[in-house]
Amino acid sequence: MSVIFEAVIKVDEKLDWYIVLKDTVVGRSHNCLDMDEFLQKIEDFGADYGGHIDEVKWSKDDNVSPQAMDEIRLLMAKHQQEIEDAKEQKS
Repeated sequence: MSVIFEAVIKVDEKLDWYIVLKDTVVGRSHNCLDMDEFLQKIEDFGADYGGHIDEVKWSKDDNVSPQAMDEIRLLMAKHQQEIEDAKEQKS
C-alpha cells in the first residue's frame, strides 16, 4: 500500500493562504491555516502509517499569488534547515 498525501494550497476570501492536507488512503482531510499546523498534521496523519509516507503531492489553486507561494517556500526551507541542524547536533 502506498501512502500518498495531497497538499493543496488555497486562499480564503481575505486572500490568506492555507493548505488542505488530504490522506488519500482513508480520505480524511484537514485545513491547515499556517505552516506549523501543516507540519503537525502531516506528522499526526503519518503516525497512522508508522511515519512512512511515500509521497506528498503538492498543487495550488490558480488564484494563489506568487507572494503566497514565496512565503510558503521560505517557511518550508526554514523547516528543512531546522531538520538539517538537528541532525548535525545529534552526530
